[in-house]
Amino acid sequence: MLDALLMALTALASPERLGYMALGVLIGYAIGVLPALGGLAGLSLVMPFIYGLDQVSALAMLVGLVAVAATADTFSSILMGIPGSSASQATILDGFPMARRGEAARALSASFLASMIGGLIGAVILTGAVLIARPLILALGTAELFMLALLGLSMVGVLAGKSFAKGLIACGMGLALGMVGTAPATAEYRLDFGLIYLSDGLPLPVLVLAIFALPEIIDLARGGGTISRSADLGRGWITGMRDIMTHWWLVLRTSSIGSVLGAIPGLGGSVTDWIVYGHAIQTEKNGQFGKGDVRGVIAVEASNNAREGGALVPTLFFGIPSSGSMAVFLGGMTLLGIEAGPAMVGSRLDLTYAIIWSLAIANVMGTLLCFATSPLIARLTTVRFGLLAPFMMMVVCFGAFNNNRELADLLLLLGVGLLGLLMRRFGWPRPPFVVGFVLALPMETYLYQAVQFYGWDFLTRPGVMIIAALIVVFAWLGIRKRRLADTEEDGGSTDTGKRQPQAIFAVIPVVLFAAVFIDAMGKSFLGAVFPMMIAGAMLLISVPVLLRLNFGRVGGSLFHDAEANAKPEDGSFWAHLGWVIGLVGLSALVGFLLANTIFFLSFLRYAAGCTWRMTLFLTSIATIGLIMVAKLLTLDFPQGLLQYFFELPWPLR
Repeated sequence: MLDALLMALTALASPERLGYMALGVLIGYAIGVLPALGGLAGLSLVMPFIYGLDQVSALAMLVGLVAVAATADTFSSILMGIPGSSASQATILDGFPMARRGEAARALSASFLASMIGGLIGAVILTGAVLIARPLILALGTAELFMLALLGLSMVGVLAGKSFAKGLIACGMGLALGMVGTAPATAEYRLDFGLIYLSDGLPLPVLVLAIFALPEIIDLARGGGTISRSADLGRGWITGMRDIMTHWWLVLRTSSIGSVLGAIPGLGGSVTDWIVYGHAIQTEKNGQFGKGDVRGVIAVEASNNAREGGALVPTLFFGIPSSGSMAVFLGGMTLLGIEAGPAMVGSRLDLTYAIIWSLAIANVMGTLLCFATSPLIARLTTVRFGLLAPFMMMVVCFGAFNNNRELADLLLLLGVGLLGLLMRRFGWPRPPFVVGFVLALPMETYLYQAVQFYGWDFLTRPGVMIIAALIVVFAWLGIRKRRLADTEEDGGSTDTGKRQPQAIFAVIPVVLFAAVFIDAMGKSFLGAVFPMMIAGAMLLISVPVLLRLNFGRVGGSLFHDAEANAKPEDGSFWAHLGWVIGLVGLSALVGFLLANTIFFLSFLRYAAGCTWRMTLFLTSIATIGLIMVAKLLTLDFPQGLLQYFFELPWPLR
C-alpha cells in the first residue's frame, strides 16, 4: 500500500500534471467565488477540455476544481450573505454577521484553514476507505437512508430560533414545497398546476438564493453604509489561526462527520452542512450561534471540504455518484476510459491514489490562493453598499436563471424571495425551511422503498435502531440547549396595533398546508400518504398559532416584528423590494440583458446617488462582465415578451 502511494505521488509530481491541477484549482476558485454556480457548473464547463489529456492529468484537474470550489464559495457567503453554493448555506448564519461587525478577515482565515484541514482529513479517510468502504456502504439500505434523512430533520429543534412553533411550521413549509412535482412512488404530478416548469419540482439553487440572499441584500440596501467598517486582514488572519488551534477538536469532529455523510448517496452538501451545524450547536458550550460565532463557520467549512473525500468513495468504488458534481465527475471518468468499481481498489489502484494525492495537494493550493486574494476581496465589505447592491442583485438573478435558463427561474426567485423577506421580518427561522425542502423528496422515497422492501419490520433493523437512538440523543440535546416556551425578547412587539401583520403572514402556511392536503386527496394511496401525513400534522400546529396571533395576548417571540425597531432613517421595506420586482418585471418584458442595464442605470443614479459618469462606468462594467460570463457558459439570456413579437437587437445568443 505504501509503495503504491509513493508511486502515485511520483507520477503526479511532474510539472505538466501539477500544471493541469493548478489550472483546475484556478477554475474552481473562479467558479466558487461566483455565487450559486458551484462545482457542478465548473465540471460541466471543463469536461470538453479533458479530451487528449492523459488520465492522471485529467483527474488531477477535475479533482482540483471540485476541491477548491468548496473553499472559494466561502467568499460570497461571508462577505455578502449570498450562498456561494447550496452546500455553504449554514456558513452565512455566523460568517456574515462577523463580516458586518468588521471581522470578515477572521471569518475568512478560519474558514480557509478549516477547509484545508477538512480536505486533508477527507483525503485520509478516502485512503482508509479503500479497505473498509465496501462492507460499510453495502450495509446501508433504504431503511437506514430514511432514518439518516430523519436525523437531518431532527436538527430543526436546534435551528428553530426563539419560537419552536415557528421553526416547526417553517420546516413544514419547506417539506410542502419539496413535494411539488412528481411523486416518487407513483410518478403522479403534485401541485404543478399543469406547468412543465413545476413538473420536476422547485430547483434548490433558486430557492436558497431567494430565502437567504435577497432578504440580506434588501436589508443592507435599506440601512445604507457599508457591510463592515473595516477589513483589517492582518489581525484577522492571526485571530483566525488561533481559532482553529483553539477549536481543533471541533475541526476534527466535523471533518469526520462530513466525510461519512458525504459517502452516503442522496444526502449531498445541502443536508450535510445543516447536520454538522446542528451538531456544533448541540455540543459547543456558551455559543452565540447565528450571531457571529466563529465556531459555526469552522464546523461547516471543515465538513464541506471533507465531504468531497467521502463523496468520492461510492463514486469510485461502486459507480454510485453521491451528488450532482460527482455524477459529472463519473461521466468524466467514463470519457477517460476509466470504469468505476472494484477495479479501483485492484488493477487501477494507482489512479485511486493519484486522486487522493490530488485532493490533498489541491486543498493546500486552494487555501494559499484564497489567502493571497482575500485582502482585495475582503475590502469589498468597506465599499458603500449602494454601489455593491446592484452587482449583488445581478449575480443573484444570474445564478437563479442559470439553473434552468428560463424566465420562470426569475419569477420563482421573486416569489420565494418575498416569502424569505417576510420570514426574516417576522422572525420565522429560514434554516428549518431549507432543511425541510431538501429532505422532502429523499424522505418520501426512502420511506416508500423501505416499506416496499422490508414492510414495517424495517423499524427493527439494527442500523435503523442505532440511528433512531442518535435522533433521540440529538433531539434531547437540542431541547436542553434552548427554551421551549415563548418569552418576551428584544424585538418582539407589545403594541396591539402590531398584531395584524403577523396574523396576515400566518395565513400563508395554513393555506399552503391546506392546498397540499386537498391536492393529495385526488392522488393514489402511495402518492398521497406522505403529503397528507405532513400537511395534516402541520395544520394541527399552524392553525393554533394563527388563532393565537389573532386572539392571544400580544408579546413574546411569536409576535416578533423587525419593523417595530426600524429606524426613521432606514429606507422603506417595500420600496427596496420594488427594485427587485422592477428587475424581474423588466426581464419579462424586454429580456434580462437590457433589463439589467436599465436597472443599473436607475439604481446607481437614483437609489445610490452616483454621478452620471460613475453610473455609466459601473453599468458598462456590469454589462460587459455579464456578456463575457454568458459567452463562457454558452448561455442564452431569457427573452422578454417584446422579443417574441419584434426583432429587437439585444438578445444574446
